[in-house]
Amino acid sequence: MGIDGKSKTVLQLVGVVVLMGGLAWASVPFYNWFCRVTGFGGTTNVATATTGEILDQTIKVRFDASKDRGMPWEFKPVQTEMTLRIGEQGLAFYEAYNPTDRPIAGQATYNVAPYEAGAFFSKIDCFCFTEQVLMPGERVQMPVSFFVDPEIVTDRDAKHTNHITLSYTFYEIDLPEETQAALDAKNDAKASVN
Repeated sequence: MGIDGKSKTVLQLVGVVVLMGGLAWASVPFYNWFCRVTGFGGTTNVATATTGEILDQTIKVRFDASKDRGMPWEFKPVQTEMTLRIGEQGLAFYEAYNPTDRPIAGQATYNVAPYEAGAFFSKIDCFCFTEQVLMPGERVQMPVSFFVDPEIVTDRDAKHTNHITLSYTFYEIDLPEETQAALDAKNDAKASVN
C-alpha cells in the first residue's frame, strides 16, 4: 500500500504549513533576543548600575514621546533633552495624564536612535519595565534612569555619536486582573445599593 500522488502532495503541503507556522512562532522571540544582544533596531540594555567609569566626553540625550492611535492618555517628556558625561547616570521623567472617566492601563515600547547607540544605552530603572495603570483624571511623572556605556567611544560604528534620542510609545492594554476585579466588586456594590 503506497501513498498516491494526491495524498503525497497534501502531506507535503501540510508539512510546509506546519514548518512555516513554527518558524513564524519562533521568529518573535528570536528577533527580540537578537535585538537585545546586538542593539539592532535601537533596543537598549538593562543594567543594575553604571560601570563606574565616567569620561570627560559628553553626549546629548533627547527624549521623545508618542501614543498609539487609540491611546487616550496625554503623554510627553518633562524635559526634551539633557547633556551628560558618558558613563554618568542620568534621570529623566515622562508625564502621563488620563483625561477620561475610566481607568486605563498602558505599556510603553521604546527604541533608541541612532540604532548603533542602542547596544551602549543602558537603563537601570524604567517605567517601561512594567504596565502602568492611571485612574480617571490621574497625572503621574514616570522616571527612567540610564547611562551611556563608555565603550561607545571605541565602537567602530557608534564612536561618532554625539546625540541619542530615546523614544517611547504608549499602547493601551487590558487592565490587570486585580484592578479589573476591584472595579467589578465596586460596581457590584453600587448595584446592590441601588
